[in-house]
Amino acid sequence: MSEHTLKATGRKVEGKGASRRLRHAASIPAIVYGGKSEPKAIQLDHEKIWLAQQNEWFYSSILNLDIDGTVEAVLLRDIQRHPFKQIIMHLDFQRVDLNAALKASVPLHFIGQEGSPAGKSADVVITHELNEVTVSCLPRDLPEFIEIDLSNLKVGDIVHLSDVKLPKGVELPELKLGKEHDVAVVIAKHGRVEAEETAEAPSAEVPATKAAKKDEK
Repeated sequence: MSEHTLKATGRKVEGKGASRRLRHAASIPAIVYGGKSEPKAIQLDHEKIWLAQQNEWFYSSILNLDIDGTVEAVLLRDIQRHPFKQIIMHLDFQRVDLNAALKASVPLHFIGQEGSPAGKSADVVITHELNEVTVSCLPRDLPEFIEIDLSNLKVGDIVHLSDVKLPKGVELPELKLGKEHDVAVVIAKHGRVEAEETAEAPSAEVPATKAAKKDEK
């Protein structure tokens, strides 16, 4: 597990007005909650967080949140962005118990696809049905991403959730819910098959109008 530290400062004044003033001062209002401690209002430097949030680890790693010199292990649970400006409006962090299992979303990285038998075939469509999965593990075992090797992918192959090779100590809670939850992650099929399936899709019938029925008589 890689170490990533974010610097933060505690804040006493809350509310929409205070948050607005913080954003004008290039800071981000945030909250830390969970564990045995009370929720704590904090603020972070917008420029530094803007750079950090461009990395995958920001969303799927245990973060060391340094609040005025006191470090807490946290996970990012929510990020609110401005609808059209490059501004982060608010962040939610959840405290992490390093000795208790947690659930978190982890991105999937697909490798070897272009060199696979399916990837080399001109008339083959390879679809990634999932781009991330929810895992359960101890914080120290939480991976930044899970790699799926598609080097041997052939036409007609389907990679299911149960086929994903997991790092040591990591589980997929979804698989414990039954076989119907063992969904497809990657599908490789001929492009013409996909086209035929689209063409065979039933079209809605348009009922004849009274005027049309009258003309038929």
